Amino acid sequence: MSAPTPSTPFARARFDFRAPVPRAEDLGAVHFLAIGGAGMSAVARIMLARGIPVSGTDAKDVPVLSALRAAGARVWVGFDPDHQSGADTIVMSSSIRADNAELAAARARGLPVLHRAQGLVSLMHGKRRAAVAGANGKTTTTSLLTVALQECGLDPSFAIGGELARQGTNAHHGSGDTFVVEADESDGSFVAYRPHVAVVTNVQPDHLDFYDNFKVVEAAYLEFTRTLEPGGVLVTCADDEGAGRLAAAARSDGRRVVTYGFAPQADLRLSDYRPDGLQATVTLSRAGARNRLALAVPGRHNALNAAGAFGAAVVGLGQDPDEVAAGLGAFTGTRRRFESRGSAGGVTLVDDYAHNAGKVRAVVDTAVGLMAGRGRVVAVFQPHLYSRTRDFAAELGAGLARADVVVVMDVYAAREDPIPGVTGRLVADAAAAHGAEVHYLPSRSAVAPTVAALARPGDLVLTIGAGDVTTIGPEVLGLLGEPRP
Repeated sequence: MSAPTPSTPFARARFDFRAPVPRAEDLGAVHFLAIGGAGMSAVARIMLARGIPVSGTDAKDVPVLSALRAAGARVWVGFDPDHQSGADTIVMSSSIRADNAELAAARARGLPVLHRAQGLVSLMHGKRRAAVAGANGKTTTTSLLTVALQECGLDPSFAIGGELARQGTNAHHGSGDTFVVEADESDGSFVAYRPHVAVVTNVQPDHLDFYDNFKVVEAAYLEFTRTLEPGGVLVTCADDEGAGRLAAAARSDGRRVVTYGFAPQADLRLSDYRPDGLQATVTLSRAGARNRLALAVPGRHNALNAAGAFGAAVVGLGQDPDEVAAGLGAFTGTRRRFESRGSAGGVTLVDDYAHNAGKVRAVVDTAVGLMAGRGRVVAVFQPHLYSRTRDFAAELGAGLARADVVVVMDVYAAREDPIPGVTGRLVADAAAAHGAEVHYLPSRSAVAPTVAALARPGDLVLTIGAGDVTTIGPEVLGLLGEPRP
């Protein structure tokens, strides 16, 4: 499928995400490139549940591969053209480079090649589609919406960028007529879904390696709203300036828009937010009616996420407000979203996937609020992507500096090659400029021992980032559980 022309917000896109996509049952046997990714594994799980033959390869032997094998997929570690023998269609992640041996072989064979989002669209034919986008909060909002619909008695299909804590999965083939999807804006693929309900949690600068600048980011979100099905509804956050501009533009386009937030002009207005440890309550008011939401996840940002899910479920999908409110209270969290990982030596450890400036600020603020008057927050941060570190080091450092102690690791490259002069030190120096106690540790092996030595009884250690920083937590807990000299 040909890519868009350079005049669009998706000039770097490798696929035409507006092109028609066949039904999943017409794809034949499907082979996944980078099957272990969160989004890729979600598509694979649903295809397996639909009885579609699935195979795939990944560069690393990540835990999800075992689960996919158990579900019936043929999975290999390491790319080799022989692995795709018998495949009729290829589904690939954006992380796959053009010179990948399997991708090159598939194209030489003339196999159809779909992007992950297009693979997901192939599963959505005939469903009412709810898509959640935004720089921050989309995984949690998608999860909240999914659980709320389940508690309303529906059985929606869903594909989420993180695992629901109570269900232990990021995807499900449901029996109902609704499909809930986390819509990733990072590569422009979020315009593929053509939703009946769209939630935009916020519009902020990110993924500038793809979009060049914030104006292009905003143009992409506007294109996303224009993919709404006729009669669809856009649910946006009134507290976010970018989302506010998007709402105004969408209204000018004739779209139905519902806003939520603490802002007085919000259609779904939040008030009386009261934190209580790892839980919180907040009042949601609308057109003379109100609901008190009791949430099992902390932070004002999660109250906003819940309000976005409420709007999608009630206004967009016609569910009963009281049942939705109760359903939101049943949400117990998503893996790696302020997830408690245990405690040792009087120190509590929490892990979070936050990797851009807005997410980092929100998660650190939540931790600081929880620990007020009780203990310190030790934030361990691993920058994700060289381009993001280069573009947002100052903002990342400012968000981290709210913690009592900051430990910065070196950059997790993910899909990128190194950029000269760009290291985690940029973030560490930015945090230090705000007066924080900062330790820059480019050697991964030094991180867990240093954090264990820094932590005191009563502290909360927060590991933050989209890379392998998540593996630091168990090492720290193990060291804290050993007798200290």
